[in-house]
Amino acid sequence: MLNAVVQDAINDQINYELFSSYQYLSMAAWCEHEQFVGCASWLRIQSQEEYAHAMRLYDFLLARNAPIKLKAIAAPEQKFASVASVFEKALEQEMKVTEQIDRLYELAFHEKAFAALVELEWFITEQVEEEKTSREVVHKFKMVKDDPSALLDLDRDLGGRAATPDTSA
Repeated sequence: MLNAVVQDAINDQINYELFSSYQYLSMAAWCEHEQFVGCASWLRIQSQEEYAHAMRLYDFLLARNAPIKLKAIAAPEQKFASVASVFEKALEQEMKVTEQIDRLYELAFHEKAFAALVELEWFITEQVEEEKTSREVVHKFKMVKDDPSALLDLDRDLGGRAATPDTSA
């Protein structure tokens, strides 16, 4: 059984993963409205991944016989200056998640919640990949700047992202 401090922290992380899913969905809606359908598709897939992350933590708590404490999800940002700013916001969000996972790992370590440490190692590895991918997309937007044809090509490229099967469980 996990102690209450670790349980509460994981429940908080579930909430933030659900918020991240919600934020990516809002970003996708903005992109779709602005006719960046490839970017919208990429962001919808990202939203699904964040939801899967929340469910992984949810299932972990259930497996440890710990209570699930779902909380209200904050409203996501809905207005963006540009499609490039959407992906800059996505990178910031991933960096924040990395900080949260690191703090959660540190807490689990200090609380000697060894099962949580093993579970969180997957998230640490995942966050390295999430930040890398987001950083690459932001870099591409910086390279193309406001070139309409390059933006269309980048939108088409991002639209080619396929959802990966969830192998996290």
